[in-house]
Amino acid sequence: MPEVGRVRGPWILMLVPLACAAQDAIQVGSKRFTESYILGEIAAQAVNASPAVRAVHRQGLGNTSVLFAALESGAIDVYPEYTGTIAFELLGLTRAQSVDELNRHLRPRGLGAGVPLGFNNSYALAMRGERAEALAIRRISDLARHPRLTFGLSQEFLNRRDGWPALRAEYGLPGDAVRGLDHGLAYEAIASGHVDVIDAYTTDAKLIRYGLRVLQDDRSFFPAYDALLLYRLDLAQRSPAAWKALQGLEGRITAARMTAMNAAAELSGQAFTGIAGDFLAGEQTRDGPRRKRALLDAVFGDDFWRLTWEHSVLVFGSLALSVALGIPLGVVAQRSSRLRHLVLGVVGILQTVPALALLAFLIAALERIGTVPAIIALFLYALLPIVRNTYTGLAEVTPSMRDSAVALGLGRATQLCLIELPLAARSILAGIKTSAVINVGTATIAAFIGAGGYGERIVAGLAVNDNVTLLAGAIPAAAMALIVQGGFEVLDRFVVPRGLRIRGARRGF
Repeated sequence: MPEVGRVRGPWILMLVPLACAAQDAIQVGSKRFTESYILGEIAAQAVNASPAVRAVHRQGLGNTSVLFAALESGAIDVYPEYTGTIAFELLGLTRAQSVDELNRHLRPRGLGAGVPLGFNNSYALAMRGERAEALAIRRISDLARHPRLTFGLSQEFLNRRDGWPALRAEYGLPGDAVRGLDHGLAYEAIASGHVDVIDAYTTDAKLIRYGLRVLQDDRSFFPAYDALLLYRLDLAQRSPAAWKALQGLEGRITAARMTAMNAAAELSGQAFTGIAGDFLAGEQTRDGPRRKRALLDAVFGDDFWRLTWEHSVLVFGSLALSVALGIPLGVVAQRSSRLRHLVLGVVGILQTVPALALLAFLIAALERIGTVPAIIALFLYALLPIVRNTYTGLAEVTPSMRDSAVALGLGRATQLCLIELPLAARSILAGIKTSAVINVGTATIAAFIGAGGYGERIVAGLAVNDNVTLLAGAIPAAAMALIVQGGFEVLDRFVVPRGLRIRGARRGF
């Protein structure tokens, strides 16, 4: 990963080694849906087949905007994309264009589109076959006659320029009953009858499994979405071996083969790494009934200790920063009536910022993905309980205690360190404990920007609607939260004097 930006501040320098461990490797990104996972893994394994270079697959980094921001910043080098998405969503064009025309727009940004993979995967709308037959719906335009139909659409499709808003306007479709659903869950929703219409990709394996009818795009609204690689132009110069390996993928994937690989992941429960390995080895995609995995085996899989380490770094690295800044801010809030509302207001507002929005902003600001922006985001979210509890604990120190300190001739700094902070210790520790437990859960979001941790399993489980994989990520995260809470209870007994513990218990701390 090229060095394209600097993060100022001495405290952040401690985190740089964590984020730069894979800096010399080619960074391959992918979005949060099955096909992108598989194509990203194929690209990474193709590069790793060359002994001269190494690739790292940053799985499920998020939606299109997050991947594109990461690519522009240099946080990743390449990821699988589609021509229609590049034209309409990323470049804001009004019509489909050839790859050469797309490159004319991308070149000033230092990016290029190339290595067409060999198949088209367009958007489509789909309904259950029997429901569509009963309502005589075969084309998208037929939907306009049925205003009571319920739509279950992915969040990205709801907000894309080439998605729902433009499609609705083109066909005059009803829009009163539209639900936002994760793409991996939409098929379960339509199969159970909770929604009538979903957006789909034409290579989705579940279209056949659930007997869905793809509605005819009778006004040719959806353009071609030919799969290719979107990459940084300097990739070929920096790593000719990697670029040669990626070029070897050109035209090798047919629509039928892509559908079969999607089915292997979603219907048979095969790992993305195995599917990609079979493809590159020239073997047919293995099919069969879904593999049943024991939950315990999934929890303690080969990646358990790696994910535990990554999650711990995210939680305790951010917590250390929050403590280092939160306690001084709490002191400032208690001692300065002029700054009190500003400090408490700012840390309160930080809690209201959506996590994914903050992560997307940090990617653009820091020009990197992974551990550093994730730790900064968690650090900001953890400030509020620590600042508030520090302020509250200091505010509850009685005036008589402060008067006694003054009578002894103690300065304000000595008074704070020897009397006020020890008396507020139980309240402060309670705030730190709250922040730590919150961080354990919030850290799972960091997987959306390639920071790893238990969220990596949760994101992958959502992509293929695999409950075992979801639980394999959720259970260790919940267990870590309980362990952290228990650890702070033990720490409370050693750090806080018994008299303060009894007084705090009476006050509800």
